[in-house]
Amino acid sequence: MENLTDENPRDLFDRCMTNPILTPMDWPYNVNSVFNPGAVEIDGKTVLLCRVEDCRGFSHLTKATSEDGATNWVVDQEPTLSQLEEFNEEKWGLEDPRIVWLEPFDAYAITYVSFSPAGPQVSLALTEDFEEFDRRGVLLLPEDKDASLFPRKFNDRFVMIHRPIVRGEQHIWISFSPDLTHWGEHQILLTRRSGWWDDAKVGLGTQPMETDKGWLILYHGVRETASGSLYRVGLALLDHDDPTRLLKRCDSWVIGPREDYEYRGDVPGVVFPTGAIVDEERNELRIYYGAADSTIGMAKARLDEILDYVEGC
Repeated sequence: MENLTDENPRDLFDRCMTNPILTPMDWPYNVNSVFNPGAVEIDGKTVLLCRVEDCRGFSHLTKATSEDGATNWVVDQEPTLSQLEEFNEEKWGLEDPRIVWLEPFDAYAITYVSFSPAGPQVSLALTEDFEEFDRRGVLLLPEDKDASLFPRKFNDRFVMIHRPIVRGEQHIWISFSPDLTHWGEHQILLTRRSGWWDDAKVGLGTQPMETDKGWLILYHGVRETASGSLYRVGLALLDHDDPTRLLKRCDSWVIGPREDYEYRGDVPGVVFPTGAIVDEERNELRIYYGAADSTIGMAKARLDEILDYVEGC
């Protein structure tokens, strides 16, 4: 069990005062909702690759850029990544990107859900500038989602966290590949916990973040209630050299739906982080999340406080 202190773990993150920081009203073309963005920092600017749902119910990805990561967003005038006819797996849209700088390719790796007629599956695109993209196609078969690569290899192998549905159960898995095409050594990394706040299912939140304590993992956990699903956020820590080794997993969630915009939307009661930026100079962790599957929120925490809390779990 975690070491409980006088500090409420749900006070570790402070929501941005201007939340939601991006809404459909900020888009230069007609859309239903904007949510679940991947996040990176390039030349001091925050770049979000946002999931955008159109009024047919299909999603695509659109880039938004900000000098301070919170305000004055510049949104691409048209979809940045959308369905292409030659990629049948994207027939019903692109969803929920996670982004890492992939050292072996000197490029950003975007893992996203390509929603095919066979179900959701994990696909990959590489880019150096978020202007041109090298689509690499499907990595894992349906049904699978909530995936991110690690930014570097382990023992000359690529490593990915993802969330397949196996026997109806939805746990977080980790898998290995020599070439980003052939995947194996699949194993469960984090399980749902019966009776807990994350008892219905769990899935990766943001991309894994390397720290001096190990790989920091934010994940979403779901609990079914009489009024619907609640999506909250938990913390875990993986070994620096062996990401299959779970060092810590906290008992409590650290951020969950509380504000009106997190309850009022297409899917009420959802805080769903998919992008994070670590600012070591400011000792700051910023997470970007989908709120009620309708808008985008941002929350900040002190990185040292987050790591101290996880180590104490």
